[in-house]
Amino acid sequence: MSKKDNNSHCSFCGRSDKDVNMLIAGLSADICDSCAEQAYQIVKESFEAKKQSTLGIDRDSLPGPKQIKEYLDGYIIGQDNAKRYLSVAVYNHYKRILQEKNDDIEIEKSNIILVGPTGTGKTLLARTIAKLLHVPFAIVDATVLTEAGYVGEDIESILTRLLQAADYDVAAAERGIVFIDEIDKIARKSDNPSITRDVSGEGVQQGLLKLLEGSIVNVPPQGGRKHPDQKMIAVDTKNILFVCGGAFDGIERKIAQRLNTMVVGYASTKNNAQVDRENLLQYVAPQDLKSYGLIPEIIGRLPILTYLDALDRSALRRILTEPKNSIIKQYVKLFQMDNVELTFDDAVYEYIVDKAIEYKLGARGLRSIVESIMMDAMFNIPSSNEAKLHISKEYAEQQLEKSQMLKLKNSQ
Repeated sequence: MSKKDNNSHCSFCGRSDKDVNMLIAGLSADICDSCAEQAYQIVKESFEAKKQSTLGIDRDSLPGPKQIKEYLDGYIIGQDNAKRYLSVAVYNHYKRILQEKNDDIEIEKSNIILVGPTGTGKTLLARTIAKLLHVPFAIVDATVLTEAGYVGEDIESILTRLLQAADYDVAAAERGIVFIDEIDKIARKSDNPSITRDVSGEGVQQGLLKLLEGSIVNVPPQGGRKHPDQKMIAVDTKNILFVCGGAFDGIERKIAQRLNTMVVGYASTKNNAQVDRENLLQYVAPQDLKSYGLIPEIIGRLPILTYLDALDRSALRRILTEPKNSIIKQYVKLFQMDNVELTFDDAVYEYIVDKAIEYKLGARGLRSIVESIMMDAMFNIPSSNEAKLHISKEYAEQQLEKSQMLKLKNSQ
C-alpha cells in the first residue's frame, strides 16, 4: 500500500506524502521510503555488531597464525609443530565464521586431534587460544560419556558445559571451543564382535559424529539425568571448534608396525635408518588411530592431526620458570600477596626437574613437587612477620623427603 490521502505524513520524519517518493501505511502509523531504508541499515548494522560482539573479535582484529603462535609461545614451552597446526586451524576456522557469504563456496570447519603423552600441554594449548580470542571454552572428559540410556553422561552434556561457560548465551556458545580430553579412552575395545554392548567406546564415538560435523542438537541446560522435565535449548554445532586430545598410550607400536610394512625392497635398510626410533609419535597417521580403535567416521571428522613431543629435561627446566604463568612465578605471586619476597636457588630448579623426570608425570609433576616443597612455608609464613623467604636445595630436599615420609606413615 502506498499513498493514502492528502493528509498522510511519515510518523518518523514528519514529511507529508507530497514530499516523499512512497509512503507505506500501517495500522496506526506510516513510514516513508527514506525512513524505511534507514531503518533497514540500522537493523543490518545491529545484527553485524551483535555477531562480532558474540564472537568477541572481528575480521580486522582477528590475529593471524603467526600472532597466535607468538601468543602461545608466551605460555607454552616448545611444541612448535602442534602450535603451527593449531594456529592455522583456529585462524581458518574463525575466518570461516566471519566470511561474507556472497558465493556458493562453503568452507568446512577443521576440527583438530592432538596426540601426545600426558602432561605435554594438550589442554593448555586449547585453553590459551580460547583466552586469546575471548570465546567460550569448555573442557570435557570423554571417559564419563556413555550411550544414551546407560549410566554415565550423555553426549549432549558436552554442549551443556559450553552453554554454562557462555552464561547460557546460545549465540556465543555456537562460536566457542570444546576440548574433548581423553579421546583415546573411548577407542573400540576390539575388532571382534561381542555379546555385550560397547557403551563407553564405539557407542560414544557414534554419538559424537553429529556434534563434530555440525547439526542442531537439543541440549538440556542443567544436565539430562536429574532434571528430565526441563526445556531443551537448541544449539547449532556447525561453528563450534572441537579440539580432541589423548595420550594414545601404546600407539607407538602401531606406528612401528606400519613403518616396517612400508619398508620393502633393497632400500629397506636405508629407510629403516632414517626413522627416529626415539620419537615415533612424529610419524602418527590416521591409519594408526584406526588401528588403535577410533572408527573411520570420527577420524574423518577430525581432519587435522598433530602430535606433541614428550618433554625432555631442558623443556621441563624452561617450563618451571619461563612462561608468563610459570609455576615458580605463581608461587612468587602467592607470597607477594602476603608481602613476602620469595626467591630460589638455581640448584632447586635442577632438583625439581630431576624429581619430575623420575616420577614420569610430565609438566604436571613439576607442580606437585613444588607444592610438597612449599607446603610448610605456605602454612607458617602468613602468620609470621617475615618479609623474605629463600628456598635452598637442602631445604627443598628436606621438605620433599618429609612429605614422602608423612604419606608413608599415613598409609600404614
